[in-house]
Amino acid sequence: MTSDQPVRVRPDLARILEAHRRYLETERLDGARADLRGADLSGMNLAAIDLRRARLAHARLDDADCCRANLQGANLAGASLRGANLREADLSKARLSGAQLAAADLAGARIEKADMEFALLAATILAGAHMSDTDLSGANLEGADLSRADLQRANLRGADLRLARLDGANLRDARLGGAMLGGASLRDCDFAGAYLRVAKLDGADLSGADLRAAVGLTAAQIASAQCDDRTRLAPELGAGGGDG
Repeated sequence: MTSDQPVRVRPDLARILEAHRRYLETERLDGARADLRGADLSGMNLAAIDLRRARLAHARLDDADCCRANLQGANLAGASLRGANLREADLSKARLSGAQLAAADLAGARIEKADMEFALLAATILAGAHMSDTDLSGANLEGADLSRADLQRANLRGADLRLARLDGANLRDARLGGAMLGGASLRDCDFAGAYLRVAKLDGADLSGADLRAAVGLTAAQIASAQCDDRTRLAPELGAGGGDG
């Protein structure tokens, strides 16, 4: 059985990728699933590469070009992808728990149903990313750009979203209990069905946000945030409620 410990020697990448291609094309009848656990792939050009279901736990892909790469179902738990280009990559159902993605570019990426618990995503670009049903509990998203991201039903319990930009994001039915949103920009966000109990909204910009159907939201939370005449609140939360 292969160890999860980082490898010491750079793997024969061409041979591994060719075997993985056959593994995918023959539906596991030929070739071998790529095992790149702990491999150092930093700075490599992996654009549009097909690494579905590959083993990449604890691999180093810092500053790698993975634009439009297919990493669906890949195991990237504990991997380092700092500064990597993952624009429009497919990471749906991938395992990214504890992965380090600080300052990576995931604009427009597909990350639905991925496991990203406690991932480091500070200052990461996730604008327009598709992240519905993704588990981001405990993740560090401080200063990240999540503008227009689809976060429907995402689990963001206890996540750090301080100073993050989520303008126009879809947060319907998202779980945000205990999330830290201090200073975040939440302009024009849709919070229908979102769970916000004990979420910290100090200094958050809720201009134009629709919070009428948010769950667990209190007047005290709203009082610490910034609202405008377009902010929609439930009637019991005071000014700004109603359909206007």
